[in-house]
Amino acid sequence: MFAAALVPPAAAGAAGAAWVLLGVAGLVLAAAGLWWALAHAGLVRIAGLVLVVAAPLAVLALYARHGLLMPAVLSLALWALALAAARVALTPRAAASPPPEAAVAPPLRPWVAMNPRSGDGKVARFRLAERARAAGADVVLLDPGGHDDVAERARQAVRDGADLLAVAGGDGTQALVAEVAAAHDLPFLVIPAGTRNHFALDLGLDREDPAAALEALTDGVELRVDLGFAADRVFVNNASFGVYAAVVGDPAYREEKLRTTLQALPPLLTGDAAPRLRMRAGATRLDGLQALLVSNNPYRRFVDTAHPGRRERLDSGLLGVLCVRVDNAAEAVGVLAGAHAPDTPDGPGEGPAAGVLRLTAPDVVVEADTPTVAVGIDGESVRLPAPVVCRIVPGALRVRVPRRRPGTPPRRPPADWRRVRDLARHRTRTGG
Repeated sequence: MFAAALVPPAAAGAAGAAWVLLGVAGLVLAAAGLWWALAHAGLVRIAGLVLVVAAPLAVLALYARHGLLMPAVLSLALWALALAAARVALTPRAAASPPPEAAVAPPLRPWVAMNPRSGDGKVARFRLAERARAAGADVVLLDPGGHDDVAERARQAVRDGADLLAVAGGDGTQALVAEVAAAHDLPFLVIPAGTRNHFALDLGLDREDPAAALEALTDGVELRVDLGFAADRVFVNNASFGVYAAVVGDPAYREEKLRTTLQALPPLLTGDAAPRLRMRAGATRLDGLQALLVSNNPYRRFVDTAHPGRRERLDSGLLGVLCVRVDNAAEAVGVLAGAHAPDTPDGPGEGPAAGVLRLTAPDVVVEADTPTVAVGIDGESVRLPAPVVCRIVPGALRVRVPRRRPGTPPRRPPADWRRVRDLARHRTRTGG
């Protein structure tokens, strides 16, 4: 860290501080341009895109012209190394205790629903139906047109005597069947055949080899994990309110994600259609939110480039809550720079005027000025009557997983330089 700070003045002499400020100014302008590109259309969006590209290039060109490009690259590399070293130093020696596992006998009448369209055809590519039938499962291939009521088919399977329910598909389909499994206290098997499979990721399953999950039918263990509810709808990952929910609810989103998002964002961020939500969690009250994410157990960080959207555990009995309010370019820059309110477990007050707030709570109430509110539940768009009460039910779901699975990596917390300093002083005093 010290070496990274010393490289610019060593290379530029007395003007080193000015060159550092120039680099910071370029990043700030690029962040402001990104906000203009997302929150506006037409000429303002074009100007924002130009700024996103031109500001960093102009800084690099000035550095190169004055012979400071290589020192700048070296300084950035040293900063990256310092951040990585700090995160490693602060990582607990042992990851959080996983949910207790219980050895179980193989199911007698497993039932598996498979979505042939999920994950660009993973069901056919990995021969999941044939492998599941070979393991003794009753396999149901869902209608490719999306007209099947998978929850009702799962309930019918229970009435027919199924003693395990499984899904090969995306997280939205997983949630529908998980609700049926929890209601009947039956084990639930996740086969990661969707596009992202966040729930499978946090269960420690191998998303690159969905067929490996079928080993749980013959050599499996059982976990107890929590389930989230938004009103009466189950979510295994999260329920999103506000901007993201409105974008996902656009019928064109499925086919043209990027184009639909860019068209929908300006009025949602700055126009009359911009959602303004209210949130209550214990003593915490927040107004004027544009986006709100309620997750089944908290995510590690707002932004984590190494492992985005990871949850350290699924049995904490707490919802994760992420609140966002950004109204202009200056506030967007502040959020991207990390200038947001610190995490709070359940503190009083109205929260920040703008930025990001994270907290945890057993239940959350989401209010709006409309009779209903758009909600993205595990990526599926629905409308629910306002206010929406989100809650978590600890240990509601029995999950069957293979005995052998990759697991989750240890948590890498953000660099806290005060803690790094205290750790270094402790090691020095003890001679360790």
